[in-house]
Amino acid sequence: MKVVLASASPRRSMILEQAGIAFEVCVSEVEEKITQSAPELVVEELSAQKAEDVAKKYTGDELIIGADTVVAARGRILGKPKDETDAAFMLRELSGAVHQVYTGVTLIRSGRKVTFHAVTDVSVCRLTEKEIRDYVNSGEPMDKAGAYAIQGLFGKYITGINGEYNNVVGLPIAAIYAKCRELGYEIM
Repeated sequence: MKVVLASASPRRSMILEQAGIAFEVCVSEVEEKITQSAPELVVEELSAQKAEDVAKKYTGDELIIGADTVVAARGRILGKPKDETDAAFMLRELSGAVHQVYTGVTLIRSGRKVTFHAVTDVSVCRLTEKEIRDYVNSGEPMDKAGAYAIQGLFGKYITGINGEYNNVVGLPIAAIYAKCRELGYEIM
C-alpha cells in the first residue's frame, strides 16, 4: 500500500523513514481554519483539513497521513514563535513545569477517514535567563511549536516525558502503527 504524508515537516519524514515505512510527501495547500479551542480538538481539526486536502489529489488505495502538533502550557496553546521575544516568553512558560504536546492524526484510505490524537507530558528543568537567551540565539526554536525541539539543543533541559517520544518530535508513529493494525492496514 502506498503511504502519502500530507506534510512538509522533515521531522515527520524522518520518523517514517526510521520506522522503515516507504512513503511520498504531498504537501497540503489548504488554508487552515481553527474552530476549536481545546488543544486535542485543534490538532484533530487541522490534521483532518490537511489529509482531506491531499486525499483529493489521489484516486487509488493510498493511505494519506495528515498530522498537526501543538504544545500546551497551563491549558494555553503555544504555537510557533513570531519572533525572538515570543520564543523567550514561551520558554519561560515551559521553564520548571510540565506541559503537554498534542498531535492530531488523520488517516484516509479509500474514502474512509479516522482521526485521533496523542498526548505526551514533557517536564522541563528550571531555565536561567542566560539559558533562554542562548537557546533563542541559536535559532532552533523559531520554527517549532512551543519554541523548542526535544531532539535538538533543548533536549538537555528535558527532565522527563510521559508518553510517546516521537509524538513530541511531531508524529506519534507507535499510535499510527497501532491504529493501522486495528484498521487492517499494512504499512510496512
